[in-house]
Amino acid sequence: MACLKHVVAGALAVSLCAWHPLAARADGETIALLTKNQTNPFFTAERLGAEKAAQEMGAKIIEFIPTQPDSIPEQMSEIDDVIQRKPAAIVMVPVDYKAMVPGIERINAAGIPVVNVTDRSAGGKFVSFVGANDYDIAKATGTALLTAMGGKGTVIILEGVPGALTSMDRLRGFKDAIKAFPKVRLVASQPANYQRLQAMQVMDNLLQAHPNVDGIMASNDAMATGALDALDDADHQALVVGINGTPEAIDAIKSGKMLASGDYDGFLQGCVGTMIAIRTLRHEPVPTVVTAKPVVIDKANLANYSTPPSQRSCPAWTDVSQ
Repeated sequence: MACLKHVVAGALAVSLCAWHPLAARADGETIALLTKNQTNPFFTAERLGAEKAAQEMGAKIIEFIPTQPDSIPEQMSEIDDVIQRKPAAIVMVPVDYKAMVPGIERINAAGIPVVNVTDRSAGGKFVSFVGANDYDIAKATGTALLTAMGGKGTVIILEGVPGALTSMDRLRGFKDAIKAFPKVRLVASQPANYQRLQAMQVMDNLLQAHPNVDGIMASNDAMATGALDALDDADHQALVVGINGTPEAIDAIKSGKMLASGDYDGFLQGCVGTMIAIRTLRHEPVPTVVTAKPVVIDKANLANYSTPPSQRSCPAWTDVSQ
C-alpha cells in the first residue's frame, strides 16, 4: 500500500499506511513501555504521554525503566521479562540503537508488535517509528543561540552519550550551525552523557580554561540546566540552549536564565507511540513514520508550552492521521 505524507497540527510529518496485525482486538490491552532512564525529564514526560493515551483508550501501561541510566544489560533483561509477561504490544525507546537489536529481534520472534519511539533502532521490525530529526532540531537551536550572540564570540558544546545516535546527530547539527557563523569559535566540545550533574562537573572544569565563554549548546535540557548550575557557581553569564522542551527548561526560559530549547516533545511522542500500538491491536490504520518538525522554544512562543506534561491532553487521532 502506498504511504501518504502529511503535516499534523503544524508540527508532525506523518507517513500513513495500513497495518494488519495478527493480534485480535481486545479492549483493556496491556502495553509494555520501555524507556531509557529515570533521571531525564524528557522520559518522564514521555511516560506521562503514554499513560494518558492508554487511559483515554481504555488500555493499561506497564513500565520498565533501567535503574542505571541507559543500561544495556538492564534493558536486555527487561526485554526477557517483557516477553515472559506477554503484553499485547510494546512501545520502546532502545537505550542503544545498535546494542538492543538482538533484544528487539527476540521480541519479533515472540510475535509481539512493537513501536519504536524517540531513538530509531538500527534493526528489528517495528509497526512504526515516532520521533524527531535530531540534526534539524540541533541546527535550528544552535542557530538561535548564535544569532542571539550577534554572530560572534566563543561557544562550548555539551554532547550526549558517546556513540548514541541522538548525540551524534545533535552534535553534527550544532557544528553545522557554527559553520554558518565565521566569527564564532568553538572552544570545547565534551560529553556529559545527558546528565545534569555530569554537565555541571564538565562545565566547572571547562570554565577554568574558558572563563569568558559567550554561549553553551547543550544536547539536552538536563545538561543545559547543569551548565546553568556551573555558571551560577562561577558567577559568570553566558547564553545557554538545550533540547527537549522539558518543564525545567520552560521555567528557565521564562525566568530569563536560559535562552531557548529545541522542542523534542516527549509527551507527544509517548502519546502517539501508545496510540499507534493500541490501534494496531484493534486492526485500525496507523502511520509508519511520525516525525516532529524542528521548533525552537523561546520567549516569543513560550505561552504555547506553559502547560506542564501532567496537565496536557494527547492529540486527537484525526490530528495525527489527517
